[in-house]
Amino acid sequence: MPFYVFMVVLNLVIIWLILQAAITLPVLPERLRDGAWGTAVRSAFLGLLLLIPALVVIRETQRASVRGSAVQLSRHQWGDLYRTADDFAHRLGLPRRPTIYLANGNGTLNAFAAQATGHDYVVLANELFVNLRENNRDGLRFILGHELGHIRLHHVSLWYQLSVAYSERIPLLGPALSRLREYSCDRHGAHLCPSGASGLVLLTSGRHTEHTTDLEQLLRQGRALRGFWVGLAQLTRSHPFTVRRIERLFQLGLLHAGVPERSAKEDFAT
Repeated sequence: MPFYVFMVVLNLVIIWLILQAAITLPVLPERLRDGAWGTAVRSAFLGLLLLIPALVVIRETQRASVRGSAVQLSRHQWGDLYRTADDFAHRLGLPRRPTIYLANGNGTLNAFAAQATGHDYVVLANELFVNLRENNRDGLRFILGHELGHIRLHHVSLWYQLSVAYSERIPLLGPALSRLREYSCDRHGAHLCPSGASGLVLLTSGRHTEHTTDLEQLLRQGRALRGFWVGLAQLTRSHPFTVRRIERLFQLGLLHAGVPERSAKEDFAT
C-alpha cells in the first residue's frame, strides 16, 4: 500500500505536468509551439483526454474476445471448480461472483483476472487447468485464489488502472509495483488453500514435475536467492522469481507441505 500510494501521487504529478504544459503551450514562441516540444505536449494532452475511453474499449473488447473464444464454467460445465470459485468469492467478501473461463493457452501455463463494466472474470489456460486438476486440485485452488486476490484488491478495476496509468509506465517503478501486487495475491491464494504449494511449483519447474520436485530443497534454494545480481536480474520483471514467492509464503507460515494428492474424483469444494 505505501508503494501504491507513492505511485498514485507520482501519477497525479505527471497528469498535472501534462496539463500545465498544455495550458502554457499557446503562449510559447512559435518555434516551440510548432516544433518537437509542441507536438509532444499536444500528443500527451490528447492521450490524457482519450485515456478513459481507451481503457474502457480495451476492457470491454477483451471480455468480448474471451467470451467468444473460451469455455465459461457453470454448475453443469466443470461444476466442481465453479463451486470452488463461488466459495472463494464468498470467503473473500467479493460483492459479485466472478465468471471463470477455460481458454486454450497454446501450451502456456497461465491465468489472469480482469474486469469489464459490471463483470469480474478469471481466465485459466487449458494447460494449467488440466495439469493441476487431474493430479493436484490444491494447486489449482491456489492459482484460482491468487487470481481472485487481484479482484479482491481491485487491481483489475478501472479506477485502479487510472490511478497508476502513467506512473506504472516508468521503467523499474512499474515492474516493482507489479511484483508487489503478485506477492499480495499469493497471500490470498495461500489463505484460501494453504496446501496449494504445487501450483507455484508447477510454474517453477514445468509440467508433470510438481509432485517429484523436492519442496524442502526448493525452499533452501529460495532462502539462498539473495545478492546484488539477483536483485538486478529482477528489476525489470513484472513477477517475482517463483522460487522466492514459494519461500516467502512458507516463511510467513501461510503455506505448508500439505497432504498427498487428492483423488481425481474428489470435489474441489470439499
